[in-house]
Amino acid sequence: MPRSRTALVTGATGYIGAQVVARLLEDGWTVRVLTRDASGLAGRPWASDVEVVEGDAQDAAVLSRAAEGADVAWFLIHSMTGTYEYATRDRTIATRFGQACRSAGVSRIVYLGGLYPDDVTLSPHLESRREVGEILMESGVPTAVLQAGIVVGAGSVSYEMLATATEKLPVVVAPDWLAHRVQPIAIRDALHYLVGAADLPPSVNRAFDIGGSDALAYRDLIAVYAEVAGLRRRPILTVPILMPRTTALWAGILAPVPTSLASSLLESLMLDMVCREHDLDDLIGAPAGGALSFREAVVAARGSRD
Repeated sequence: MPRSRTALVTGATGYIGAQVVARLLEDGWTVRVLTRDASGLAGRPWASDVEVVEGDAQDAAVLSRAAEGADVAWFLIHSMTGTYEYATRDRTIATRFGQACRSAGVSRIVYLGGLYPDDVTLSPHLESRREVGEILMESGVPTAVLQAGIVVGAGSVSYEMLATATEKLPVVVAPDWLAHRVQPIAIRDALHYLVGAADLPPSVNRAFDIGGSDALAYRDLIAVYAEVAGLRRRPILTVPILMPRTTALWAGILAPVPTSLASSLLESLMLDMVCREHDLDDLIGAPAGGALSFREAVVAARGSRD
């Protein structure tokens, strides 16, 4: 009987990380999680089924201990929670994480970054996500950088901000960049790619775009969500002079997230976030039945919340 593979998952207290841990356990992996505070795992149904390494992800010794014996490592850390200085921290962590994985003989790193167009100036948030992906791919460990826009699931910050705004505001007053298009992905499909990427050939060291079956303008996401939720259609008034930081303060009232996080996410809306390729489907296969549409993803997310 072959031995169980060992997975190292960072960011396990976050929405995506917790979902990845659960899926890996279902698939028979031995899972180790790295967390700054083990008490943050309390209440997770899988908390007693994982090995926990507690410590600061900036500490090279902690990273070395976490990576030892791991076959595949998932980098799902995102420091953008309460400060605008997240890029420096994430750059340091990514560099040391890659070094630790290389020294420990980890066979692959899987990272979830942001989806963005080519040849444009990125928001600080997306630029940081791009930079982290580059650092990991240059670490000497084969890395799969999965680039996604909005992940649709009950607990995903970007999805919850959209849902909360639609539910609480009878009229949505927003900047004219709501005309930009995004290709959301259901959490079910994101997990398919995140876990499946572990089995990519060692020669694969690159970024992949991942998304659902449709791309919509942000204003249409609001309309679809309202329809699925049984709400009347939300009028949208576009105000070109409304700046991202101002919008972040508004969003912070509606959603329980730090203003810096809301601001950074909203700045990313000024770009189209649409898949340019679907190469990962050729390597690991598409999700069963195909990727869900945004409407289907919202139905699933609301069902899991209820």
